[in-house]
Amino acid sequence: MRNLMATLTANNTFLQRLIGAMALDVAIYEEVEGDRGATTQAFTVVILSSIATGIGARGFADNTVSNIAFIAIISLLAWAAWALVTVEIGGRLMPEPQTRVDVGELLRTIGFASTPGMLRALGALPRATMPVFVITSIWMLLAMIVAVRQALDYRSTHRAVAVCLLGWVLALTFAVGLGLLFGPSVS
Repeated sequence: MRNLMATLTANNTFLQRLIGAMALDVAIYEEVEGDRGATTQAFTVVILSSIATGIGARGFADNTVSNIAFIAIISLLAWAAWALVTVEIGGRLMPEPQTRVDVGELLRTIGFASTPGMLRALGALPRATMPVFVITSIWMLLAMIVAVRQALDYRSTHRAVAVCLLGWVLALTFAVGLGLLFGPSVS
């Protein structure tokens, strides 16, 4: 059934995939998982989401271009840490019997799970920063759960939730630590 579903939806455009990823459409995540050509698209989503995070973070403080770039880089590194932790936890520590780890499939699906992060640029609007970041963070976590469940062939959504929450906490800790060590001071 999985291959049939991917075959039926294989003609979606990049924009349709973005919309489907934001809508938490399982069929889109299955399509992206099976399409090796979507790797560049997934990487593009992660880059755009990271840049949007840097832009949106302007609402937290009067940031310079270098601070925006720094925050975008931290966002990208946090995503990479989350991806690495997800591979290890989901594929090696908490697999289900049918779980098969294909790093490319997982990276494509969790790359598209970053799609809601592109809305973080709206955080640059006055008084919108905190609500935008809270909403997009929760939305990205939900998208990540769908992505992980599909890519690791989990039958249990609860297992995907546990993997994603643990990875999210570790990646967030990593990002905050880097920000505190190397980031600009906020006065």
